Amino acid sequence: MDVIETEIPDVKRIVPKRFGDARGWFSETFRLDAMERAGITATFVQDNQSFSAPKGTIRGLHFQIAPRAQSKLIRVLQGSILDVAVDIRSGSPTFGKFVTATLDADSGEQLYIPQGFAHGFCTLTPDVMVAYKVDAYYSPEHDRALLWNDPEIGIPWPVSDAAAILSDKDRRAPRLSELGPAL
Repeated sequence: MDVIETEIPDVKRIVPKRFGDARGWFSETFRLDAMERAGITATFVQDNQSFSAPKGTIRGLHFQIAPRAQSKLIRVLQGSILDVAVDIRSGSPTFGKFVTATLDADSGEQLYIPQGFAHGFCTLTPDVMVAYKVDAYYSPEHDRALLWNDPEIGIPWPVSDAAAILSDKDRRAPRLSELGPAL
């Protein structure tokens, strides 16, 4: 398993090794010791899975505030996504900056997103299945969202505003400048 730093060093690409033969392949998708060697100390407590049927579906940008903030380890089981992590840590030198990564089932690459980041993705293919681990349980009272297309952040989504398929929650989420001290 290789761990690669991104433009924001706390966000990391995880590249599991695949061992293949005529039958297919085998891969270790999570190894605690490899994560710890890379400085990832999150203790994952919950696994989540989502399915998005149409291409152009956007989920996010979501996060939980303290004391229920979450780190996430994202991977795609079927299809392909543009995955996005936005730094919302007050006082961080990369506050408001983002990292994007194309994740797909074929490569098996994953993205580790630490606490203090908003997370979202856009489906690049139809019928996408995403699985992710979190290190804090879901807590509705700590659940928050950031506007997916906030111009202050400037994420280059692969879908137009008009064509994006969103939940009502994501469509009306506040901009980064409106989040206030809850971060």
